[in-house]
Amino acid sequence: MKVLIIGGVAGGATAAARIRRLDEEAEIIVFERSGYVSYANCGLPYYIGGIIEDPKELTLQTPESFFMRFRIKMKVRHEVTAIHPEKKTVSVKDLESGREFEESYDKLLLSPGAKPAQPRVPGTGIEKLFTLRTMEDTFQIREYIERNHPRSAVLAGGGFISLELAENLREMEMDVTIVQRPKQLMKPFDADMASFIHSEMRRNGVKLMLGYTVEGFAERDGGVDVLLKDEEPLHADMVVMAIGVTPDTRLAKEAGLKLGVRDSIFVNDRMETSAEDIYAVGDAVQVQHYVTGEDALISLAGPANKQGRIAADNICGGDSRYPGSLGSSVIKVFSLTAAATGINEAAAKRAGIDADKVILSPMSHAGYYPGGKMMTMKAVFERGTYRLLGAQIIGYEGVDKRIDVLAAAICAGLDAVRLKDLDLAYAPPYSSAKDPVNMAGFMIENISKGILKQFHLDDVPGLLKDGSVTRLDVRTPGEYARGHIEGFTNIPVDELRERLGEIAPEKPVYVICQSGLRSYIAARILAGNGFDCYNFSGGFRFYDTVMHERALIEEAYPCGMDK
Repeated sequence: MKVLIIGGVAGGATAAARIRRLDEEAEIIVFERSGYVSYANCGLPYYIGGIIEDPKELTLQTPESFFMRFRIKMKVRHEVTAIHPEKKTVSVKDLESGREFEESYDKLLLSPGAKPAQPRVPGTGIEKLFTLRTMEDTFQIREYIERNHPRSAVLAGGGFISLELAENLREMEMDVTIVQRPKQLMKPFDADMASFIHSEMRRNGVKLMLGYTVEGFAERDGGVDVLLKDEEPLHADMVVMAIGVTPDTRLAKEAGLKLGVRDSIFVNDRMETSAEDIYAVGDAVQVQHYVTGEDALISLAGPANKQGRIAADNICGGDSRYPGSLGSSVIKVFSLTAAATGINEAAAKRAGIDADKVILSPMSHAGYYPGGKMMTMKAVFERGTYRLLGAQIIGYEGVDKRIDVLAAAICAGLDAVRLKDLDLAYAPPYSSAKDPVNMAGFMIENISKGILKQFHLDDVPGLLKDGSVTRLDVRTPGEYARGHIEGFTNIPVDELRERLGEIAPEKPVYVICQSGLRSYIAARILAGNGFDCYNFSGGFRFYDTVMHERALIEEAYPCGMDK
């Protein structure tokens, strides 16, 4: 059996090695148009910033090491220019010699990945405008920085690459501005949770211009002007385009393969395309979202590697199936860790799912053990069925392990109430006896039993205008004095039983504290005394962070202005 693979990074390299492990006799040839194979895309920003010093650390294998171990021919600097399904051949160009030839196959695997999205605006070809996808892109950016010592950079886009690059450029003491059309960074997060990411970026000196549209680029005074709609241009020494990626599917399209969303390659759960003996994996393929069942594009290394393994199994006569992508991700944002899995609240609404959520602020480990730090967790579930839909966590220690537990729970089909039953490891330096994941489950169980009734941030404006309700802040007088929501009366929770006479018994009571715990206790006291009461999800800390960030965004981008 002769197998050709187009693309030698995540999915392609994984598939090649798996095929060899399953079939010692197969002839395997990988064509990769860049000069590198099996490299760590996710590490590229950290090489630019000098965190990773040796570029060899980014390459997990070389063509030579791949051949030595697997007897797989890795043809770097070779570009496949056409696929001929009817002849079962591909056209190839050696980019170094210019030689062109055809290569036959029994099985063909496409793993072309995705390419940086390029807006159709003037100036995208200027010298000081960069994209970041390949090792060559990385070396070009780092060499430019080392040679020219730029003092300022504009990053167009607010996803993973942009945030990681912003952090690394700030560590090099560069002035960094992120500009993008949406009013929040990091699409996997809801806008309220993204406020914590915004705050950390601003705290570390990254300027955010959210809600602004880039209309082009122009060279001026030795640097680059970023042209903005209805605004003065931004001037910087360099610009990096990081507005997202699009599937690199030209070959598939020209070969007549069936395409899916955003011109991605359509595949079934065996990673088979519409053409016989042609498979596809990675960022270029359409998959099903594990939660919604909808067609999706999920450009992450984990799914690409799993798909490569599944395609290899099937190429070798097996029957492996890809169950869909959950989209679990994690990112370092200066001192913070931000992680997400499944779908967020906004995505649930777009999918027509009636979603509810709990927001909590647990400590990373036992409060009596030194060094614990607070995290903010948002768990999203389907109202009524309590199906767990997704989660977002932002904090410091322990964020990654909690998101992995929640991802595993979704894959296992656990409903959100069952989070309370998970038997998770505990020792004071690592967790609490009631782990944050368990705490989310306890809260959701209370909702399911009618013990806990919540109100949320977007309910507050209406409540402030409603004279038929009581609004109560149960923090200490000192906390209340340092900041509170106007219209909420302060009665500390420890004084509440003695001061019930100050609260009108016929009115619903809406209660808030700093994190949501004391207000829950207050709500139970009130309920036990015949009051109809609601607890604020997330607490004043959450409210204050989100509202402060919203004010900063609206100040820079007033409501009603079309930019």
